[in-house]
Amino acid sequence: MEGYQVIHEKSPAFYDKYERKAELQHQTHYCPGCGHGIVHKLIAEALTDLGVTDRAVLVSPVGCSVFAYYYFDVGNVQVAHGRAPAAATALKRANPQSIVMSYQGDGDLAAIGTAEIIHAANRGENITVFFVNNAIYGMTGGQMAPTTLVGQKSTTSPWGRRSHNEGLPIHVCELLAGLETPTYLERVALNDMKNIMKAKKAVKKALEIQKNGGGFSLIEFLSPCPTILKMDPVVARNWVGETLVKTFPLGVFRDRKPELPVDAKVPAKTIAEALEVAESAATQPAVKRHHHTRELTVKIAGFGGQGVLLMGQLLAEMGLREQMEVSWLPSYGPEMRSGSAHCHVILSHDRIGSPLISQPDVLVAMNELSLHKFAHSVASGGMILYNNTTLPEGFNALQARVVCVPAAEIADALGSAKVANVVMLGALLEETECLPAESAIGILEETVKNPKLLDLDKQAIAAGRDYVDSKIEVGAVAQPDGYSY
Repeated sequence: MEGYQVIHEKSPAFYDKYERKAELQHQTHYCPGCGHGIVHKLIAEALTDLGVTDRAVLVSPVGCSVFAYYYFDVGNVQVAHGRAPAAATALKRANPQSIVMSYQGDGDLAAIGTAEIIHAANRGENITVFFVNNAIYGMTGGQMAPTTLVGQKSTTSPWGRRSHNEGLPIHVCELLAGLETPTYLERVALNDMKNIMKAKKAVKKALEIQKNGGGFSLIEFLSPCPTILKMDPVVARNWVGETLVKTFPLGVFRDRKPELPVDAKVPAKTIAEALEVAESAATQPAVKRHHHTRELTVKIAGFGGQGVLLMGQLLAEMGLREQMEVSWLPSYGPEMRSGSAHCHVILSHDRIGSPLISQPDVLVAMNELSLHKFAHSVASGGMILYNNTTLPEGFNALQARVVCVPAAEIADALGSAKVANVVMLGALLEETECLPAESAIGILEETVKNPKLLDLDKQAIAAGRDYVDSKIEVGAVAQPDGYSY
C-alpha cells in the first residue's frame, strides 16, 4: 500500500555482532531450516515489546542452543545438561524482579532434566520455559530422544522406535498439565507462518504472565531439524506439520490463575501474592551486622567420622547468627566412616556468588592425607590448621602459615575422641578471630541436648582456643618454610 514501508531488522534484544567466531559475526551457528533461529527471534521480539530486555535472564542448555549467550543481549547463564529449570529457580528467587527464561531441547528437558522440569512446575516457580521439541538429539549425533516417534529411526534405534522396547514418546505438556500449579502450558509448531504467528502470541503471553507474577509457564515448539533428520529444510518443515503434529497435537493445555492448596497452618496464597511478599522482604533495610566478624573462606577436610561436615555446619550457623552471608558445601563418598570428606564454608558481609572455593584462606586438615591433597590450594598468605603436633617429614607449604594443633590428643585428654572437631573449631576461631566464640557456645547450646556432651563441647572449644594462645606465646607455629618452631 502507498505510504507504508516494511522494514525487517534484528531485534535490539540481540547483540549487534555475534563474537563466537572471528568470521561471520552477522549470523548464528544454526543449520539452514533449524527452528532455533525462529524461536530466538520470537523471544527477542517479545522481550522488546514487553520492555523487559534490561532485566531478562536466559538460562541456556546443553545442546544445539548451547551458544545462545552469544546472541541474546540479556543476562546469560549456561548450565549443565538438564539443569536449566533448577538454575532458573535460583535466579528468580534471588532476583524476583528479573524475567528468567529456561531454554531447552527435548533431550535436555525430557530426558536428563525430567526431575528438574517436573518439580519446578509442581512448585509453581515464576519462570518461563521454552521447550524446543524436534523429536531427535541434534548436537550429539541423532540419537533417539524421549520424544522420538514410534517407528522413527535414529542412530540408537536404526530399526525405528518400538513401543514394547523403548516405550512411547513422552508428552511434556500433557504430563505437566496433570500437576495443580502450572499457570500456562501451550504447544505450538514452526511449520508455517500461521502457526509461527500463534507461537509468537504464546511466547509473549508466557513472558507477560511472569512479568505479572503469575507463576510457571511452558511453551513447547514442534521444530524441524533438517540436518539430523536428513531432510531438505522445506521437507522437514512439512514433516512437522504433517507427521509430528499427529503425535503431539497443538493447543493450550493449561491457562488459568494458579492457586495453592490450603495448608493447615499457612493460609493459601496465589503464587503472585507469595512473590509480592518475597519482593517486599527483599527491599527491606538490611539487618545491621555485628562488627566483630571477619570475611573468610575455609576448606575443612579429613576422614568420614571425624566430624568434618559438622564442623563446617557449626561455622556456617555461627555466621548466620552474626548476620553474615554464609554458604556450606559438603563433598563426601558413600562410606559413613573412613571415607574422604571435605566441605567449603564461606563467611561474607556481601552476597555469595558461588559456594565453591578454589583458593581457601584457611585449610583445616584433620589428617595427613587431606594436608597433602589440599595444602597447595590455600591462598598465598593463608593458613593451614593441621591436626597433629608436627608436620609430616619433608612437607612444606611455602605460600601458607601452618599451625599444628593436636586436636585428637586434646580430645582424648578431655575424655572423648568425638570432640576433636570442636577442639579444632575453637583453634580456628582463636587464630582467625573470624567470629566470636560466644556464638559457638550459643549454637552448641541450641543443638546439643545431652548436658554431658554439651559440657564436653564447651571444654573442647576452650581447649582449642587455649592451645593456640599458648603456642603463639612460645612461637610454636610453622612458618612459611613449612617447619614448626
